[in-house]
Parts: sequence; structure tokens; C-alpha cells
Amino acid sequence: MISDRTSPAAHPAAGEGPTRRHFGYAAVAVLLVGIVLGAAIGLVIPRFQTPGTDSVEAGFLRDMSTHHAQAVEMAMLAHAGSDTPGIVTLAADIATTQQAQIGYMQAWLRDWDLDPTGDQPAMAWMPDAAGSVVNGLMPGMATPEQLATLRKATGKELDVQFLTLMRAHHLGGIHMAQEAEKLSDNKDVDWLADSMVTAQQGEIQLIDDLLKQAQAG
Repeated sequence: MISDRTSPAAHPAAGEGPTRRHFGYAAVAVLLVGIVLGAAIGLVIPRFQTPGTDSVEAGFLRDMSTHHAQAVEMAMLAHAGSDTPGIVTLAADIATTQQAQIGYMQAWLRDWDLDPTGDQPAMAWMPDAAGSVVNGLMPGMATPEQLATLRKATGKELDVQFLTLMRAHHLGGIHMAQEAEKLSDNKDVDWLADSMVTAQQGEIQLIDDLLKQAQAG
């Protein structure tokens, strides 16, 4: 005859503590809490990992903002003074693109709560770059004398001077952007630097064609 009593193994006696099932529930609960905390930390940590004031990213954005500002100035001079349609169009593209990129760079610095200019020397973010700065000018930048001459130039002289100065300016900017992309761990900065390299390499090809036409004219 089968007994109606439940086996003692099925129910723990009073004071014996939680069963294996209870331990299983507790483990699942701990796991879920861990997942939730891990997700929360994943959302919060990036905010604490923004680049610091002495970082490659901050140095590059500050220096390239200054570099771009000169390119925009030169492009606006050519846009207003040149009679060559191809140069007018190129100048407009350069001014528009680089002014927009300045906006990106300055916005990121503000988002990171960093000074837009900082107190580091130019190119301090790039290793072994001391020789790249000549009389306070970063790679490819025009001298004050060259800018003064460009402001006074007209006709063919303006076209040739603008294209020559902008070609050198682009080469310097490409070098800076390539180094920033190599050194930076920030995906947004890498994306922007890569965009600069691609755009300016393409513009150099156009500059070379326009320069040949201007010099032959």
C-alpha cells in the first residue's frame, strides 16, 4: 500500500534553510541585477571618458580650427576677387566645408567642457612635431606677408597665388589629419579627420588642373 505521507526529502524541516530552488532564484536575481548595472555603467562610462584638455583629440581640434580659419579667409578672398568660374566654385566649396568642420570641432570641445583654444603650444598633441611649427605657423599655413599680398592681388596674379597657397595649406592639413586619425581613439574625431583627408586630396587634384590653366593663360 502506498503511503499518503509526503517524503521527508520533499519538504525541509523547520530551520533547515532555503532549498536548492531558492538558491537558483537568488542566483538568477543576482545575474539580472548585474546585467542591469552593467548596462547602466555602459551608458554612463562614455561620459567620463571624454578627451581631456591635453589629449590628442583636443589638441587636434583646436589646432585644426585655427588652420581651417585661415583656409576660409583665403577662400573668401578668391571667391570675391577671382574672375575664373572654376576657382570661384572651388573657393566656395572650401569655405563652406571648412567652416562647417570648424563648427563640429568647436561644438565637440564645448561638449567636453574644454577651452576652445587651450594653453598648449601649437602641434603639442603630435609627437616629434616641434619642427613642423615655423614662426608660430602650423604646416602649410601662409605667412602674414603672403596673406597681405593675396589681399591686394587681382586677376591672374590672384588666381595663381590663391591656388599655390591653398595647395600648400591642404598638404599641411592632410598631414595633421592623418596623424590625428592614427593617434586618436575617438571615433568622431577619426571620422572627421578621414573626411578632411579625402576631401582635400581630391581638391589638390583640382587645384593642380586649375593652376596649370592659370599659369598658361
